[in-house]
Amino acid sequence: MKNVIAILFICIGYTVYSQTVLNDYEYIIIPKKFESFKNTNEHQSSTLIKHLFNGKGFNAIYDDALPNELNSNRCLGLLAELQDDSSLFTTKTTIVLKDCNDKTVFTSMQGISKEKQYKEAYSEAIREAMRSFNGTNYAYNGKSKKNEPITVSFKNDVKELEGEKADKMASIESAKEEVKSKDSEIVTEVATETKQYYKDNTPVDSKIKKAEKEVPAFKKLEIKKSIAKDIWYAQATDNGFQLVDSTPKVRMNLLKSSADNVFMAKTDTKNGMVYKKDGSWIFEYYENDNLVQEELNIKF
Repeated sequence: MKNVIAILFICIGYTVYSQTVLNDYEYIIIPKKFESFKNTNEHQSSTLIKHLFNGKGFNAIYDDALPNELNSNRCLGLLAELQDDSSLFTTKTTIVLKDCNDKTVFTSMQGISKEKQYKEAYSEAIREAMRSFNGTNYAYNGKSKKNEPITVSFKNDVKELEGEKADKMASIESAKEEVKSKDSEIVTEVATETKQYYKDNTPVDSKIKKAEKEVPAFKKLEIKKSIAKDIWYAQATDNGFQLVDSTPKVRMNLLKSSADNVFMAKTDTKNGMVYKKDGSWIFEYYENDNLVQEELNIKF
Protein backbone atom coordinates (compact mmCIF):
# COMPACT_ATOMS: atom_id res chain seq x y z
CA MET A 1 0.00 0.00 0.00
CA LYS A 2 2.93 2.33 0.73
CA ASN A 3 4.12 1.81 -2.85
CA VAL A 4 0.67 2.76 -4.18
CA ILE A 5 0.59 5.96 -2.12
CA ALA A 6 4.10 6.85 -3.30
CA ILE A 7 3.09 6.43 -6.94
CA LEU A 8 0.01 8.62 -6.41
CA PHE A 9 2.15 11.42 -4.96
CA ILE A 10 4.61 11.09 -7.86
CA CYS A 11 1.79 11.35 -10.42
CA ILE A 12 0.30 14.41 -8.72
CA GLY A 13 3.71 16.07 -8.46
CA TYR A 14 4.46 15.38 -12.13
CA THR A 15 1.14 16.94 -13.21
CA VAL A 16 1.81 20.12 -11.22
CA TYR A 17 5.40 20.33 -12.50
CA SER A 18 4.29 19.80 -16.11
CA GLN A 19 1.67 22.53 -15.84
CA THR A 20 4.24 25.00 -14.47
CA VAL A 21 6.78 24.19 -17.22
CA LEU A 22 4.26 24.38 -20.10
CA ASN A 23 3.08 27.80 -18.90
CA ASP A 24 6.59 29.13 -19.66
CA TYR A 25 6.07 28.75 -23.43
CA GLU A 26 3.81 30.80 -25.69
CA TYR A 27 3.58 28.51 -28.73
CA ILE A 28 3.31 24.83 -29.66
CA ILE A 29 4.93 24.23 -33.06
CA ILE A 30 3.26 21.48 -35.12
CA PRO A 31 5.28 19.99 -38.04
CA LYS A 32 3.38 19.60 -41.31
CA LYS A 33 5.15 16.23 -41.66
CA PHE A 34 6.24 14.15 -38.67
CA GLU A 35 9.45 12.12 -38.94
CA SER A 36 7.49 8.88 -38.46
CA PHE A 37 5.59 9.45 -41.73
CA LYS A 38 6.55 9.71 -45.39
CA ASN A 39 3.92 12.22 -46.48
CA THR A 40 2.76 15.66 -45.33
CA ASN A 41 -0.13 15.50 -42.85
CA GLU A 42 -0.29 11.73 -43.25
CA HIS A 43 -3.46 10.25 -41.70
CA GLN A 44 -4.37 13.92 -40.92
CA SER A 45 -2.01 13.69 -37.94
CA SER A 46 -0.77 17.29 -38.10
CA THR A 47 -4.20 18.91 -38.45
CA LEU A 48 -5.64 16.73 -35.67
CA ILE A 49 -2.85 17.47 -33.17
CA LYS A 50 -2.99 21.22 -33.93
CA HIS A 51 -6.77 21.19 -33.47
CA LEU A 52 -6.57 19.29 -30.17
CA PHE A 53 -3.86 21.58 -28.74
CA ASN A 54 -5.85 24.69 -29.64
CA GLY A 55 -8.93 23.11 -28.09
CA LYS A 56 -7.05 22.76 -24.80
CA GLY A 57 -6.12 26.45 -24.72
CA PHE A 58 -2.64 26.26 -26.28
CA ASN A 59 -1.46 28.49 -29.15
CA ALA A 60 -0.59 25.82 -31.72
CA ILE A 61 0.84 26.85 -35.11
CA TYR A 62 2.35 25.03 -38.09
CA ASP A 63 6.12 24.99 -38.52
CA ASP A 64 5.87 26.80 -41.89
CA ALA A 65 3.78 29.68 -40.51
CA LEU A 66 5.77 30.97 -37.53
CA PRO A 67 5.08 34.55 -36.36
CA ASN A 68 7.95 37.07 -36.47
CA GLU A 69 8.65 36.97 -32.73
CA LEU A 70 8.97 33.17 -32.81
CA ASN A 71 11.27 33.34 -35.84
CA SER A 72 13.43 35.79 -33.89
CA ASN A 73 13.36 33.80 -30.66
CA ARG A 74 12.79 30.07 -31.18
CA CYS A 75 12.74 29.54 -27.39
CA LEU A 76 9.25 31.05 -27.16
CA GLY A 77 7.80 27.76 -28.40
CA LEU A 78 7.90 23.99 -27.93
CA LEU A 79 8.22 21.62 -30.89
CA ALA A 80 5.72 18.75 -30.95
CA GLU A 81 7.05 15.34 -32.00
CA LEU A 82 4.92 12.25 -32.67
CA GLN A 83 6.58 8.99 -31.63
CA ASP A 84 5.10 6.05 -33.52
CA ASP A 85 5.69 2.66 -31.80
CA SER A 86 2.99 0.82 -33.73
CA SER A 87 3.12 -2.94 -34.27
CA LEU A 88 1.38 -5.12 -36.88
CA PHE A 89 -2.05 -5.11 -35.18
CA THR A 90 -1.78 -2.20 -32.73
CA THR A 91 -1.27 1.53 -33.31
CA LYS A 92 0.71 3.23 -30.54
CA THR A 93 1.54 6.96 -30.43
CA THR A 94 3.19 9.29 -27.91
CA ILE A 95 3.40 13.09 -28.11
CA VAL A 96 6.68 14.68 -26.97
CA LEU A 97 7.30 18.42 -26.53
CA LYS A 98 10.91 19.69 -26.86
CA ASP A 99 12.36 23.16 -26.28
CA CYS A 100 14.75 25.16 -28.47
CA ASN A 101 17.72 23.18 -27.06
CA ASP A 102 16.14 19.85 -28.10
CA LYS A 103 15.45 19.07 -24.43
CA THR A 104 12.31 17.06 -23.67
CA VAL A 105 9.90 19.17 -21.59
CA PHE A 106 6.79 16.95 -21.63
CA THR A 107 5.96 13.37 -22.68
CA SER A 108 2.36 12.23 -22.95
CA MET A 109 0.89 8.87 -22.10
CA GLN A 110 0.94 6.32 -24.93
CA GLY A 111 -2.25 6.26 -26.98
CA ILE A 112 -3.28 2.81 -28.21
CA SER A 113 -5.75 1.73 -30.89
CA LYS A 114 -6.60 -1.59 -32.48
CA GLU A 115 -8.62 -0.11 -35.36
CA LYS A 116 -7.76 -1.73 -38.70
CA GLN A 117 -8.00 1.42 -40.84
CA TYR A 118 -4.91 3.63 -40.47
CA LYS A 119 -6.77 6.95 -40.39
CA GLU A 120 -9.20 5.81 -37.66
CA ALA A 121 -6.42 4.05 -35.73
CA TYR A 122 -4.10 7.08 -35.61
CA SER A 123 -6.99 9.39 -34.80
CA GLU A 124 -7.97 7.24 -31.81
CA ALA A 125 -4.38 6.77 -30.58
CA ILE A 126 -3.52 10.49 -30.89
CA ARG A 127 -6.71 11.55 -29.10
CA GLU A 128 -5.93 9.15 -26.27
CA ALA A 129 -2.33 10.42 -25.96
CA MET A 130 -3.60 14.03 -25.88
CA ARG A 131 -5.64 13.22 -22.77
CA SER A 132 -2.38 13.75 -20.85
CA PHE A 133 -2.89 17.51 -21.35
CA ASN A 134 -6.44 17.55 -19.91
CA GLY A 135 -5.37 18.65 -16.41
CA THR A 136 -2.63 21.12 -17.33
CA ASN A 137 -4.87 24.25 -17.27
CA TYR A 138 -2.40 26.02 -19.58
CA ALA A 139 -1.98 29.80 -19.19
CA TYR A 140 1.10 31.49 -20.70
CA ASN A 141 3.00 33.41 -18.00
CA GLY A 142 5.32 35.43 -20.28
CA LYS A 143 8.49 33.91 -18.78
CA SER A 144 10.11 33.07 -22.13
CA LYS A 145 9.74 36.71 -23.23
CA LYS A 146 11.16 38.01 -19.96
CA ASN A 147 14.24 35.86 -20.47
CA GLU A 148 14.68 36.94 -24.11
CA PRO A 149 18.11 38.52 -24.67
CA ILE A 150 18.15 42.16 -25.85
CA THR A 151 20.06 42.59 -29.11
CA VAL A 152 20.80 46.01 -30.63
CA SER A 153 21.95 46.38 -34.23
CA PHE A 154 24.13 49.51 -34.05
CA LYS A 155 24.41 49.65 -37.83
CA ASN A 156 20.69 50.28 -38.40
CA ASP A 157 19.23 51.29 -35.06
CA VAL A 158 21.69 53.67 -33.33
CA LYS A 159 19.99 56.85 -34.58
CA GLU A 160 16.57 55.69 -33.37
CA LEU A 161 17.89 54.74 -29.92
CA GLU A 162 20.14 57.74 -29.19
CA GLY A 163 17.49 59.73 -27.32
CA GLU A 164 16.15 56.69 -25.48
CA LYS A 165 19.68 55.56 -24.62
CA ALA A 166 20.56 58.94 -23.12
CA ASP A 167 17.54 58.75 -20.81
CA LYS A 168 18.43 55.21 -19.75
CA MET A 169 22.06 56.08 -19.09
CA ALA A 170 20.99 58.99 -16.88
CA SER A 171 18.76 56.62 -14.90
CA ILE A 172 21.60 54.11 -14.58
CA GLU A 173 24.05 56.72 -13.26
CA SER A 174 21.48 57.80 -10.69
CA ALA A 175 20.99 54.18 -9.63
CA LYS A 176 24.77 53.69 -9.31
CA GLU A 177 25.03 56.61 -6.87
CA GLU A 178 22.30 55.06 -4.75
CA VAL A 179 23.96 51.64 -4.81
CA LYS A 180 27.22 53.03 -3.41
CA SER A 181 25.50 53.91 -0.14
CA LYS A 182 24.05 50.42 0.41
CA ASP A 183 25.44 47.04 1.39
CA SER A 184 26.81 45.29 -1.72
CA GLU A 185 25.43 41.94 -0.59
CA ILE A 186 21.90 43.37 -0.37
CA VAL A 187 21.87 45.38 -3.60
CA THR A 188 22.46 43.69 -6.98
CA GLU A 189 23.23 45.73 -10.12
CA VAL A 190 24.27 45.04 -13.70
CA ALA A 191 24.72 47.98 -16.08
CA THR A 192 26.04 47.57 -19.62
CA GLU A 193 25.11 48.96 -23.04
CA THR A 194 22.84 46.04 -23.76
CA LYS A 195 21.60 45.08 -20.30
CA GLN A 196 20.40 47.07 -17.29
CA TYR A 197 19.43 45.33 -14.08
CA TYR A 198 18.92 46.75 -10.60
CA LYS A 199 17.42 45.02 -7.58
CA ASP A 200 17.30 46.03 -3.91
CA ASN A 201 16.87 43.01 -1.62
CA THR A 202 16.74 45.01 1.62
CA PRO A 203 14.15 43.23 3.82
CA VAL A 204 11.05 45.20 4.78
CA ASP A 205 8.36 44.46 7.32
CA SER A 206 5.20 42.99 5.88
CA LYS A 207 1.69 43.34 7.26
CA ILE A 208 0.39 40.53 5.08
CA LYS A 209 -0.61 37.46 7.03
CA LYS A 210 -0.14 34.05 5.51
CA ALA A 211 -3.45 32.37 4.82
CA GLU A 212 -3.92 28.99 6.39
CA LYS A 213 -4.35 26.24 3.87
CA GLU A 214 -7.50 24.22 4.08
CA VAL A 215 -6.86 20.51 4.44
CA PRO A 216 -8.98 18.73 1.84
CA ALA A 217 -11.18 15.98 3.15
CA PHE A 218 -10.58 12.45 1.89
CA LYS A 219 -12.94 11.27 -0.79
CA LYS A 220 -15.50 8.64 0.11
CA LEU A 221 -14.09 5.14 -0.37
CA GLU A 222 -16.33 2.62 -2.09
CA ILE A 223 -15.37 -1.05 -2.36
CA LYS A 224 -16.77 -3.25 -5.12
CA LYS A 225 -16.44 -7.03 -5.48
CA SER A 226 -16.27 -8.66 -8.89
CA ILE A 227 -18.40 -11.67 -9.74
CA ALA A 228 -16.48 -14.84 -8.85
CA LYS A 229 -17.01 -16.48 -12.24
CA ASP A 230 -15.84 -13.35 -14.12
CA ILE A 231 -12.23 -14.44 -14.63
CA TRP A 232 -9.82 -12.30 -16.63
CA TYR A 233 -6.75 -13.90 -18.19
CA ALA A 234 -3.46 -11.98 -18.41
CA GLN A 235 -1.66 -11.90 -21.77
CA ALA A 236 1.82 -10.36 -21.90
CA THR A 237 2.39 -7.19 -23.99
CA ASP A 238 5.46 -5.03 -24.63
CA ASN A 239 4.69 -2.78 -21.64
CA GLY A 240 2.76 -5.10 -19.32
CA PHE A 241 -0.37 -7.21 -19.82
CA GLN A 242 -3.78 -7.13 -21.41
CA LEU A 243 -6.64 -8.82 -19.52
CA VAL A 244 -9.15 -10.77 -21.61
CA ASP A 245 -12.34 -12.60 -20.67
CA SER A 246 -13.49 -15.99 -21.96
CA THR A 247 -15.01 -14.45 -25.13
CA PRO A 248 -12.07 -13.52 -25.59
CA LYS A 249 -12.42 -9.74 -25.35
CA VAL A 250 -9.83 -7.27 -24.05
CA ARG A 251 -11.26 -5.87 -20.81
CA MET A 252 -8.28 -3.95 -19.44
CA ASN A 253 -4.69 -2.95 -20.25
CA LEU A 254 -2.01 -3.00 -17.54
CA LEU A 255 1.19 -0.95 -17.86
CA LYS A 256 4.22 -1.79 -15.73
CA SER A 257 5.38 0.61 -13.00
CA SER A 258 8.60 0.83 -10.98
CA ALA A 259 6.99 -1.09 -8.08
CA ASP A 260 6.36 -4.86 -7.98
CA ASN A 261 2.74 -5.96 -8.41
CA VAL A 262 1.62 -2.39 -9.15
CA PHE A 263 0.29 -1.48 -12.63
CA MET A 264 -1.25 1.56 -14.26
CA ALA A 265 -4.61 0.36 -15.54
CA LYS A 266 -6.98 1.47 -18.29
CA THR A 267 -10.35 0.25 -19.57
CA ASP A 268 -12.64 1.78 -22.18
CA THR A 269 -14.20 4.04 -19.53
CA LYS A 270 -11.86 4.14 -16.53
CA ASN A 271 -8.24 4.93 -15.67
CA GLY A 272 -6.59 3.93 -12.41
CA MET A 273 -4.16 1.40 -11.00
CA VAL A 274 -4.13 -2.31 -10.20
CA TYR A 275 -2.14 -3.66 -7.28
CA LYS A 276 -1.95 -6.78 -5.13
CA LYS A 277 -3.23 -6.55 -1.55
CA ASP A 278 -3.58 -9.45 0.91
CA GLY A 279 -3.39 -11.96 -1.95
CA SER A 280 -6.10 -10.23 -4.04
CA TRP A 281 -5.83 -7.94 -7.07
CA ILE A 282 -7.45 -4.53 -6.53
CA PHE A 283 -8.48 -2.05 -9.26
CA GLU A 284 -8.49 1.46 -7.74
CA TYR A 285 -10.02 4.42 -9.61
CA TYR A 286 -12.25 7.50 -9.20
CA GLU A 287 -15.96 7.38 -10.08
CA ASN A 288 -18.19 10.44 -9.56
CA ASP A 289 -15.53 11.96 -7.25
CA ASN A 290 -15.52 8.79 -5.12
CA LEU A 291 -12.43 6.60 -4.72
CA VAL A 292 -13.43 3.06 -5.70
CA GLN A 293 -11.57 -0.19 -4.97
CA GLU A 294 -12.77 -3.12 -7.07
CA GLU A 295 -11.52 -6.66 -6.50
CA LEU A 296 -10.55 -8.49 -9.71
CA ASN A 297 -10.22 -12.18 -10.47
CA ILE A 298 -7.05 -12.34 -12.60
CA LYS A 299 -5.25 -15.44 -13.81
CA PHE A 300 -1.62 -14.89 -14.83
